[in-house]
Amino acid sequence: MVGSSHEALHRIFQKDPALLTHALQQVLHIPFPEPHDFAAMNVDLTEIEPVERRVDTLLRAETDEGPYLLVVESQGKPDERKRGSWPYCLSYLYEKYRCAPVLIVVTQSSATARWAARPIHLGVPGAPSLTVRPFVLGPDNVPVIADEREAVRDPALAVLSAMTHGRGPKAAGILESLVAALKTLDADTAAVFVQFVDSCLADPQAQQMWRDLVTTMQYFWRHPLAEEVREQGREEGREEGRVKKGVEMTLNILQWRGIPVPDAVRSRVETCTDEQLLERWARRAMDVNNAEGLFDDEGSGRRC
Repeated sequence: MVGSSHEALHRIFQKDPALLTHALQQVLHIPFPEPHDFAAMNVDLTEIEPVERRVDTLLRAETDEGPYLLVVESQGKPDERKRGSWPYCLSYLYEKYRCAPVLIVVTQSSATARWAARPIHLGVPGAPSLTVRPFVLGPDNVPVIADEREAVRDPALAVLSAMTHGRGPKAAGILESLVAALKTLDADTAAVFVQFVDSCLADPQAQQMWRDLVTTMQYFWRHPLAEEVREQGREEGREEGRVKKGVEMTLNILQWRGIPVPDAVRSRVETCTDEQLLERWARRAMDVNNAEGLFDDEGSGRRC
């Protein structure tokens, strides 16, 4: 289970290596050749001497132009020690495998992205013996995908968008569009992406919004994150807690989608004690155009 944004920001490329080359080609506009095979590699670059060096994710991409080593580093904040370790790691990889290493840094911070993008020059000023130019994926170049059709066309890039931009006023549109895209994937892949995004949402309101949205997706309940959400419900008081959660989820989703909630609708939702009906309303809240649409097609069904 992914437990931090640092881990999620690089492990997404282990789950979907093609996303990494797609980001190089489409986001950074680097003419990287199209790989026809990937292989995960050992991230431990320690030599016999006790000098420990590790990278976050290391992939070998086979292309018609030859193999490349894709080195992915997740960076939360500037760290000047990396300006020594990154050249070491790239040189070591080239010496060991005799194929070109490519350094990609992923961050949620614009300031960190600017720091990481600075070339690393080693040697005489103006005539360095070694220069390292990291490729950086961050808030300033990863696209904001808040349109459902765009998200469905490229679910993996939509996940990266949510992990990078899932905060502030655009969060609701980004996360709502991503849920629609995840519904087009197989349950196991979608569940992993759900966890990656959850780990990267530092804003408590955005994280709660995300959990409310994905709770409406049936596959989610087979994922470890679901057990955590259910445990929260048990702590609130078993059935009473689940009913309360259903009420909050339904109204929150409408609020985050910018749909006005008349007093009559709010009162009906808040006074409902039918857990299954509240679950249905919460799922419906993701698609309706107005709050009254929650209650469509319930003439013959149960009613609160």
